[in-house]
Amino acid sequence: MSQNRGILPAHEIEALHGAGAIRIAAPFATGQVQPASLDLRLGSRAWRMRASFLPGPERPVSARIEALALHEIDLTQGAVLETGCVYIAELMESLALPAEIAASANPKSSTGRIDVFTRVIADRAHEFDQIEAGYDGKLYAEISPRTFPVLVRSGSRLSQVRFRRGQARLDDQGHLDLHKREKLVTSAEPSISGGVAVSVDLAGFDGSTLIGYRAKRHTGLIDVDKPAAHAMLDFWEPIHRHGRADLVLDPGEFYILASKEAVRVPPDHAAEMTPFDPLVGEFRVHYAGFFDPGFGAAEAGGAGARAVLEVRSHDVPFILEDGQIVGRLVYEKMAETPRTLYGADLKSNYQAQGLKLSKHFRA
Repeated sequence: MSQNRGILPAHEIEALHGAGAIRIAAPFATGQVQPASLDLRLGSRAWRMRASFLPGPERPVSARIEALALHEIDLTQGAVLETGCVYIAELMESLALPAEIAASANPKSSTGRIDVFTRVIADRAHEFDQIEAGYDGKLYAEISPRTFPVLVRSGSRLSQVRFRRGQARLDDQGHLDLHKREKLVTSAEPSISGGVAVSVDLAGFDGSTLIGYRAKRHTGLIDVDKPAAHAMLDFWEPIHRHGRADLVLDPGEFYILASKEAVRVPPDHAAEMTPFDPLVGEFRVHYAGFFDPGFGAAEAGGAGARAVLEVRSHDVPFILEDGQIVGRLVYEKMAETPRTLYGADLKSNYQAQGLKLSKHFRA
């Protein structure tokens, strides 16, 4: 294992497991180790909770579950998680990290695109999705479906975790230099400030008037482990451009839109989408997301790919206009280039994507 700073690639994640730093309740599933991240699997138990929580520096998560749980749920046979409820599930993976390795988690792309809010909690944590260097303990997932009820089971993969050695996030000059060398987005002169700006496309895709999708309410279940098992029109209302290239976001509604720019992640870097500053508008790109090395890159057959955006308005209606900045891509160096890139020899659902719903839906 190298000692380079940066995000650990798949072969170093596997080495962490071999060294006992990643402990698993069952052997890794096919595709669970991604080029720059590890999918996390639900364990055998979950709990319906009174409320979300952070354990704080003095308590394990189990103590808060004991105090706040309404009832326990057996996940081994599958269970329905209802909208508007908060659940905590134990994960099959636990950690005993070396002193120099920290980790951070995020929802998987398919999880965010069905509006399931999920974040990882470690014992004695004071932040969600952040795992301190040297952490030794269990991991849990907080899960809260927002729009669709979902069917999950032991082994379902809703979250993913990245491991990093040291600080490898690029500053503004680093982003500018990398863009000049690799052309990270197709903007002629992208805005770079705390990351590379990404804007929304409301002009229409592939020569049509389609600009996005709005989630329907009071739908059936989504089985999170069954690709292409659900009819798209049972869950989504297509949105078409009429006249001006803008869209009024209704409070409480969930939208799938896409970036105007094609995005590229070079093989020796990884990226993360961060929400745009809410002070500039009453909306947010709802879920941050990981972009693996090779996303949209010609080396992995991508030749550019749009960033799919999960968007919500806040408490008031807000007009989103074509070309408006909605998020920023923050790039980090890889400790080593992965041996397999996103979209190359792996089953990658979103390589070369445009405006695309999650893998669960069929036309």
